[in-house]
Parts: sequence; C-alpha cells; structure tokens
Amino acid sequence: MRFNNIAFVASRHKPAQEALKRFLKKYAHVDPAKADVIVALGGDGFMLRTLHRHLKRKIPIFGMNRGSVGFMMNEFRLNGLIKRLENTEPIELHPLRTKVLDTKGKKHEALAINEVSLLRQTRLAAKLKIKIDGKVRMEEMICDGALVATPAGSTAYNLSAHGPIIPLGAELLALTPISAFRPRQWKGALLPCQAKITFEILNPSERPVSAVADDTEVRDVKRVTVCEDRSVKLTMLFDPEHNLEDRIVREQFLL
Repeated sequence: MRFNNIAFVASRHKPAQEALKRFLKKYAHVDPAKADVIVALGGDGFMLRTLHRHLKRKIPIFGMNRGSVGFMMNEFRLNGLIKRLENTEPIELHPLRTKVLDTKGKKHEALAINEVSLLRQTRLAAKLKIKIDGKVRMEEMICDGALVATPAGSTAYNLSAHGPIIPLGAELLALTPISAFRPRQWKGALLPCQAKITFEILNPSERPVSAVADDTEVRDVKRVTVCEDRSVKLTMLFDPEHNLEDRIVREQFLL
C-alpha cells in the first residue's frame, strides 16, 4: 500500500502530544480532511474516537501506542514510517448499529466499533427481556447489565465480563451478561453476525438502565436494538508482526 498524503492526530495526553511534535517536524503532513491515511497517536480509546470521527471518509487509520493498553495500536517508532505504512496489512471492521427508544419516547441511533452495553443506573438490578430476530430467547434476566461485542471488541469489556474471544472473520457476535443473578449459570451466547438483538427493559421506571455504544450513552432506555451494519466499513492498518487478528488469537492463550 502506498500513501502520498499523511495526517497526524494525537490524544491530549502528554506522551501523545510530544510524539505528535516529533512526527510533524520529521515528516511532510496534511490536514486530515485532505489525507489518504491518518496516523493516530494515543491509546485504544483515542483510536476508537478517531475511527468514529473519520467514519464517513472511509480513510485507513494507522495507530501507534502512546497510551496504556494499546491493544488496537502498533508499536511506537519515529523512524521508517513511510516504509512501515507501505508494508501494513489492512483489517476491515463493521460496526454495530444501535437503535434506542428511551422512556420519554425519543429515538436515538449510534454506531459501536467495540460493543454496545446496557448498564443499571441505580442500586437496583436491571431486568431485561432478550429477543433474537424477533423471537424471545430469555423472558427475564436479572443482572447488572448485558453487552453485545464485535470480534474486534471481544477482547475489551466483553473479556472483562467473562465473555468469549471471537477471532476476526468468524462472522459472530458475543452476547454476554454482566453479573447475572438470574439465571445465574447463563454465560451468554455466540450469535451470527446477521442476528438482530433486542433488549426490552422490564420496569424501567423503577429499574432504570442506560445504553452505551462505545462512548455514546443514552440514559433511561426502554428498548435497545443491536445489529451489525455491513454497509459501513472501517479500515485499520497494522504492521505484519502486530496484526490484530493474531493478537486476538494470542489473547486466548494468556493466563
């Protein structure tokens, strides 16, 4: 892959801002609106925000870790950037499209690259009814919440909630409970990527629930529908030795 116009963006944190100054001094660069590739300096959260910000342009993004975990980022190196970009391997992702109806009857819509989470807002546990493709699969789950994760997001919040890691290209979604009280032994489900998942919040006035699509939150929700949007494509670039697909597989063997 060859790129002629490179844009650099960075999170507000000091290590990322210092790295940005060094890159701007060393390499020719353009405004992100005119670029054919964006180099994002920061952590995983900043990568997600960058992907969302430039979603409509369908521009490939190459991340370098100047944050903490950096699971979605490449190793930080100042030198040899042009050659690195030419040798990158692209990973294409499809986000989750989330449609939310709140208790006041207002409709909301958002995209999530990692996961969509439903979370209780008060000390009272949430009560959720779960439908898959219009068919009720669980009449009532008493829990702190539930989430739907993409393969790319399966190693994030989903993994912390003891959900399964999904290899890229598996065309599956993870439906994972968060601290379920009833049914206590249910561990969640793997669903085909075409599945339409609907959560109905039972008694939302007394047991309020919020819905979070990556960093977009809607509070006091009544119904949430989640499905993968295959019409939207995001492209992330990785060094061959730091391919995201290999990282996801490797994560399954860590103790």
